Amino acid sequence: MGGEERRARIVELLEKAPSPVSGGALARELGVSRQVIVQDVALLRADGHNVASTNRGYVLVRDRRPRRLFKLHHGPGEVADELYLIVDMGGTVEDTMVNHRTYGQMSAKLGLSSRRDVERFLAELKDSRSSLLSGTTSGYHFHHVVADSEEDLDAIGEALAERGWLVPMSDYERETLR
Repeated sequence: MGGEERRARIVELLEKAPSPVSGGALARELGVSRQVIVQDVALLRADGHNVASTNRGYVLVRDRRPRRLFKLHHGPGEVADELYLIVDMGGTVEDTMVNHRTYGQMSAKLGLSSRRDVERFLAELKDSRSSLLSGTTSGYHFHHVVADSEEDLDAIGEALAERGWLVPMSDYERETLR
């Protein structure tokens, strides 16, 4: 079992566990040392998984708010409007992701929940002289968005559709992107 597969298994075990799971128990289950588990947990945290350490083991802390993946398409001049629309309607833009035909999935954590967050992100993007991830896919991209209710997510989706930015997902995308 490779590292990526092992880390996916750790997340799966923590999701199903009714109580904290010790590093030793994970190591035995996966046939590796405790040190490998510690390194894997660090990598999972860096990848955005909220794994907490307790005196009894590891737990996966979940945001219980509803979450939805939106597929969007627009030019670089509409990024600010898109992000402001989402946060103004109570959404948090967790990440941005593209599904490139050659390079596969590429994503970046954002964590934008206010206009101030969006302004900071846009300033950092401008100062870095980097381009948008969506530039690699002709403006097509995805955002995981969380909100307080499914109704809020519905309203965000409707507003994105009204602006012409919301794009239907293919069956393949629905099955493979989460």
